Amino acid sequence: MLEGIDGAGKTTLRDGLAARLERAGHEVVRTKEPTDGPLGKRIREIAKAGRDTVSAEEELALFHEDRKLHVQTLVLPALARGAVVLQDRSYFSTVAYQGERGLDRAKLLEMEQAIAPAPDVLFVLDLPPEASLERVRSRGASDDFETLESLRRVREVFLGFEGKQVIDARRSPAEMLEAAWQVVAPRLSSKFPR
Repeated sequence: MLEGIDGAGKTTLRDGLAARLERAGHEVVRTKEPTDGPLGKRIREIAKAGRDTVSAEEELALFHEDRKLHVQTLVLPALARGAVVLQDRSYFSTVAYQGERGLDRAKLLEMEQAIAPAPDVLFVLDLPPEASLERVRSRGASDDFETLESLRRVREVFLGFEGKQVIDARRSPAEMLEAAWQVVAPRLSSKFPR
C-alpha cells in the first residue's frame, strides 16, 4: 500500500516498484482507490463538484462499496494466484480523509479492515502540506477541499498508523524508489519463494 497526502508521489513510486518487480519475474497488479469502476467514478465526480454536495456518511458508503467490490474482484484473486499487488491509496486514506469530515477514525479502521486485507507493507510517503498544495496546483488539479490545516491533520493521521514505513517524499523519485526497494526486496524471498 502506498499512502500519503496528495502530491507525494504515490503513483510514481507504485509504477517504479512495479517495473522492478516485473523485471525480477513477479506478476504485478497495479491498482488504486477509488477505482475506475462506476462507484470510483462517482467519487471523483463528487470531488470535482465539491465534497459538500454529499454527506460524510454518503461519501463513506461510496468508498466502502467501491473498496468491497475492488477487494473481491481484483485484490483477493490476484493475491490468491501469487501476484504482487501494488495499491495507490486504500482504507488508510478513508480513515484519514473521512475522519477529517468528522467520522470516528477508530470505527472507520475497524469497518474497512473487515473487508480488506492488511498490507504486507504500508508505505507512507511523507510530504509537508505546503509542498503538497504547491505540487497539486502546479499540475493544474483542484485543491478546493484541501486546506493547509486539514492537510496537516491528515498527514499526522498517516504518520500515526502502526507498522508504516515512512519515505521522505521531498526526495527524488529515484531516491524514493531505492528506499522502498530496500524494504520490499528482503520480503520477496519469504513471501514469494521461487
